[in-house]
Amino acid sequence: MHDTVIYLGPTLGRAEASRILEADYLPPISRGDLGRLPEHVKVIGIIDGEFFQTLAVSPKEIIRTLDRGVRVFGASSMGALRASETYRYGTVGVGRVFAMFRDGVVDEDDEVALVYEAETFHPLSVPLVNIRHILEIAFSQDLIDREEMRHVLHRMKALYFPERTYAQLKHFCPPLAELLGSETIPDLKRDDTIEMLQAIKMQQVLRDPIELQPNRQRWIESH
Repeated sequence: MHDTVIYLGPTLGRAEASRILEADYLPPISRGDLGRLPEHVKVIGIIDGEFFQTLAVSPKEIIRTLDRGVRVFGASSMGALRASETYRYGTVGVGRVFAMFRDGVVDEDDEVALVYEAETFHPLSVPLVNIRHILEIAFSQDLIDREEMRHVLHRMKALYFPERTYAQLKHFCPPLAELLGSETIPDLKRDDTIEMLQAIKMQQVLRDPIELQPNRQRWIESH
């Protein structure tokens, strides 16, 4: 068993992830999973996680894992959300989605939420952060103006997250048809995931034990 564990679901295919980084790939993380990992695990990458099906992994669990000297990386989805809450205590946040949560550009869980097939992890809806990304690209290519970009984002945000699909996006904004019909539809969460896997692979020096930051214990005691 590897000393690196990655929690991955619908954001990136496991075969593609394995070509980037050799690790043990586990299903989306949920409450209690970190406490069940064997002691030899030294690096954890959190990408996907359960939001509504089961209890989500908590910031407290991540901080306790950091206190054991384990390196924790977060990106893209649940990983980005929790990294934005715990980066001050040692979690390494990677990518634009993490930065959006950290900087307050977005602040709701459903920005990264989607529904997917339980057996295959095939996504059945589109996360709002990806919709934002697509609209920004469309604006940069003069396919839509800023007012239309805001209007479409407002309409997509008003939908319940399982109803956010490419079909709905094209319905609200027909000029996006060509962009959404391309072989590789822009996917911010996927890009951030690849960036995180590459960062873990390249930064071998980060496998060294890290010192406990004093404010971690104060955070645990106050929550």
